[in-house]
Amino acid sequence: MKKTVGKIRLVFLGWSVAIFSLFLYSFTQIDLNLTLSRVSLWQRLEKAFMYLGYFQRPTSTTIFLIILGLLFTFYFLILQSAKRGKLEKRRLWQLIILTVLILFLAYPAFSHDIFNYIFDAKTVAFYRQNPYQVKPLDFPDDPMTRFMHWTHRPSVYPPLWIGLSTIPFILGFGKFLFQLIAFKAMMAGFYLGTIWLIFKISEVLLPRQKIFNVAFYAFNPLVIIESLVSAHNDGVMAFFALLAFFFILAKKPVYSLLSWLFSIGVKYVTAIFLPIFFLLAWQKIQAKKINWQRLVTLTAGLGAAGILIITYRIGFQPWYLLWVLPFLAIKKDNQLLTWGVVGLSLGSLLRYTPFLYLGNWDPPVPTIKLWLFWLPAGLSLAISLLERKVARS
Repeated sequence: MKKTVGKIRLVFLGWSVAIFSLFLYSFTQIDLNLTLSRVSLWQRLEKAFMYLGYFQRPTSTTIFLIILGLLFTFYFLILQSAKRGKLEKRRLWQLIILTVLILFLAYPAFSHDIFNYIFDAKTVAFYRQNPYQVKPLDFPDDPMTRFMHWTHRPSVYPPLWIGLSTIPFILGFGKFLFQLIAFKAMMAGFYLGTIWLIFKISEVLLPRQKIFNVAFYAFNPLVIIESLVSAHNDGVMAFFALLAFFFILAKKPVYSLLSWLFSIGVKYVTAIFLPIFFLLAWQKIQAKKINWQRLVTLTAGLGAAGILIITYRIGFQPWYLLWVLPFLAIKKDNQLLTWGVVGLSLGSLLRYTPFLYLGNWDPPVPTIKLWLFWLPAGLSLAISLLERKVARS
């Protein structure tokens, strides 16, 4: 018993070190045209971090890879503890809350999308303009245009998302830093909401596996980087999609439909889940019992199809995996699924390393990204198949 408690404490400590290291590293990627605070002490620290990120790129990339190694190592150990029933519910939530408290304050190191969210809200709430008719460059005196990307086009986000975005913008009281923190806090809230839904759904479908299911999603390095650090709205979209599934399980079809429409209102891609509602309507007419695991598989499959479609059209981005990971977290555990998710998550995050090292996305970066993505995925599949073969022999 003492040995088990000691091991859990070691894992807790190791994970804490890993996420705090990620928190610190995020500030190496502050945009060169952005100053978060004019406090002199902060500016000295900020310049030191930025110097590492922009002018010591080999060292910066090495540190990033070490942090990724720590995150995936302790993610694996957390999953192992959960699978063996050694991770208590109390300890699980302590670790989740600690992760949120540290990382929601991290700089959005690997994406500029959050700045577009803020500017869309600013267009509505401050400039009183239609974000679908004007673009950021129409406001050349706005200081945000110095560090934003995608300044040359109007908003591409649905109205519901822009409406949601105005809440943290207003709560920022006109200060960019406060607006950024408010946005990050909102994203952290949806991250926690998704975890709660996974726990509640698992209590019904897979009660013996509920701790593992929550850990599977909550501590996945890709999830915490894309949901808490970079704060993509895909996590919000995924929350409403999973909420729709929760209401299906609770036999509240109207609420389920509304949640699904909210998900589309955050990002259009979840319109791809429409066949699920046709299937459920047909099963109700036929008075057939729902096979929940097949329904989860179908939902995850449709999400994966959405990723393939958008990848074919404009290319793959790591945060697209947020479209399917919440649903994979409520599937019955198997080695192939676990190793597959680990491999795809690691491969997706490794795609950032060529940019961190070179500072651009020019050739041969696309080829390097492709190899960095598929090698971990293939290796994880090989390990899973090898483990299965050993177990059968």
